[in-house]
Amino acid sequence: MPLLWVLREQLGMTGTKFGCGIAQCGACTVHLDGQPVRSCSYPASAVKNQRITTIEGLSKDGSHPLQKAWVELDVPQCGYCQSGQIMAAASLLKRKPKPTDIDIDEAMTNICRCGAYQRIRAAIHLAAKTGKEVGSVIHMVDAGASSAAKPA
Repeated sequence: MPLLWVLREQLGMTGTKFGCGIAQCGACTVHLDGQPVRSCSYPASAVKNQRITTIEGLSKDGSHPLQKAWVELDVPQCGYCQSGQIMAAASLLKRKPKPTDIDIDEAMTNICRCGAYQRIRAAIHLAAKTGKEVGSVIHMVDAGASSAAKPA
């Protein structure tokens, strides 16, 4: 079973979205031990004592610099892909706190069917300029164990 469905169906963490099911669109992006992964194709059974961070884990109140920038710049149109976009951007900013446009283009491979790419880029630059790392809630999950697994 893919990690995406454990997160959504068993743990009720519905911020991570299903988009394509073949790891192409990025709507399902989560962090596994700090690295972005496409959860729709990542086997839940492969998760063993690793940290999984979902969009819900960036901040409980929407105060992560990326979330604030997304709101300030009205990034989403339909919003469906935005949790995956934000998770990909968070990984980028952790690696490169002051990314260039080229860095952003190389890192942000998620698809936005509404074409909000310019606003996404602007929001990443704004978060890099105004934000600082916010302590995130990391959900510890051994997804292969049982349906009784719960967020930490």
